Amino acid sequence: MTIVDTRTPDPKRLIPGATGDWEVIIGMEVHAQVLSNSKLFSGSSTTFGKAPNANVSLVDAAMPGMLPVINEECVRQAVRTGLGLKAKINKRSIFDRKNYFYPDLPQGYQISQYKDPIVGEGTIIISLGPDKQGNFEDIEIGIERLHLEQDAGKLMHDQHPSMSFVDLNRSGVALMEIVSKPDMRSADEAKAYMTKLRSIVRYLGTCDGNMDEGSMRADVNVSVRKPGGDFGTRCEIKNVNSIRFIGQAIESEARRQIDIIEEGGTIDQETRLFDPIKGETRSMRSKEDAHDYRYFPDPDLLPLEFDDAFIEELAKNLPELPDDKKARFVEALGLSVYDASVLVSDKAVSDYYEKLAEGRDAKVAANWVINDLLGALNKASKGIDETPVSPEQLGAILDLLKEGVISGKIAKDLFEIVWNEGGDPKVIVEDRGMKQVTDTGAIEKIVDEIIAANPAQVEKVKEKPSLAGWFVGQVMKASQGKANPQAVQALVKEKLGVTE
Repeated sequence: MTIVDTRTPDPKRLIPGATGDWEVIIGMEVHAQVLSNSKLFSGSSTTFGKAPNANVSLVDAAMPGMLPVINEECVRQAVRTGLGLKAKINKRSIFDRKNYFYPDLPQGYQISQYKDPIVGEGTIIISLGPDKQGNFEDIEIGIERLHLEQDAGKLMHDQHPSMSFVDLNRSGVALMEIVSKPDMRSADEAKAYMTKLRSIVRYLGTCDGNMDEGSMRADVNVSVRKPGGDFGTRCEIKNVNSIRFIGQAIESEARRQIDIIEEGGTIDQETRLFDPIKGETRSMRSKEDAHDYRYFPDPDLLPLEFDDAFIEELAKNLPELPDDKKARFVEALGLSVYDASVLVSDKAVSDYYEKLAEGRDAKVAANWVINDLLGALNKASKGIDETPVSPEQLGAILDLLKEGVISGKIAKDLFEIVWNEGGDPKVIVEDRGMKQVTDTGAIEKIVDEIIAANPAQVEKVKEKPSLAGWFVGQVMKASQGKANPQAVQALVKEKLGVTE
């Protein structure tokens, strides 16, 4: 197969070396576990975290005479993912046997798809930025194919001093292997690609994207070349299970290859592993080619065939995907591209935001989710699914703010209370006397006291009116943030004779 390179080398993505600049070429093979209750060819459970070998049937253990039976739901999930990737759906595909020996592969082969996958070429749009001018760069990354295959088991080397144990719970679990074209040119692009792909499958509900549980992991192919030159020899970094590690592995591997070539050496095609502690890759084995696996059609499985009606029914029920949702947030809700991008990057975040924004100011809601909620979650190392502040609670805070019951500062304090203690914001405001002071008489008294106590500052304001803001701050401090800020500003300017 001839690979056509359609991207022009970008100077800002080049890597400096002793002999000049280099360009890194990246492709990825992402293994995404299909969300289904049972495995690809058996009725065994796919529940994560069960005791070793609890989710194993005779088919999974490859007992003699056991035959695979295709799980239709896994087929549906693969087609839905293909539609989400704007890819060609192949109405006829074939399952093959990929032959290799490994202790956690009971059959001695893996049922996969080779020449005739269920999904063909598609695309993903990734966005990098914003840059210093606030602009985003959209890049189209090609999808080569998506095929279905079964997962292998898991070897455990820490259970016995001299033996390894085998857990077959994952054996036979359905995987979608999503293969990109070699279209990425930096670690940042690869991280953005993985982030976007994970977001898409989560929106679709075809994979949970939990990389820490192994339900989504990536094999990263890396090579380097002089800008615009022929593709170099690639090395595959196997089973990278974190987006951060993907970036680190690419940067380390690209530098390793550049150093070898510049010292007069050559790159061997091989499979490598990334060591996140040392921050470097190490050799695992020489890289196999397709012929080494001796692929042939699985004689126990007929070709997989479906019609246009099957595809159309699935397409009709697809949810709104990240790109469409981002466009709607920008065009219909008036959000900035940046805010919309942050909100749609995670389906759970966008769901939270939409509940919060319903019937409220969309921009105000976006600011609170992005700056306050996500900021607090990040600081606490929590995900959106662990938030102690529900959309209803945050919505109540925004309603109190809009109604003028509380000020902006009190709203921040109220958020902290709800975050740490829970409760109904409206009840908290009542019980703790947190309502802002709107009585101009009470505010005027504080303003008069502050002005009387600071005659020198009053004289400075006469020379430089902008210094009136100091008095506003002192009044807000004296009122413990409860004074209505607009009323304070108006009274301070009136008392000091500031007209601008």
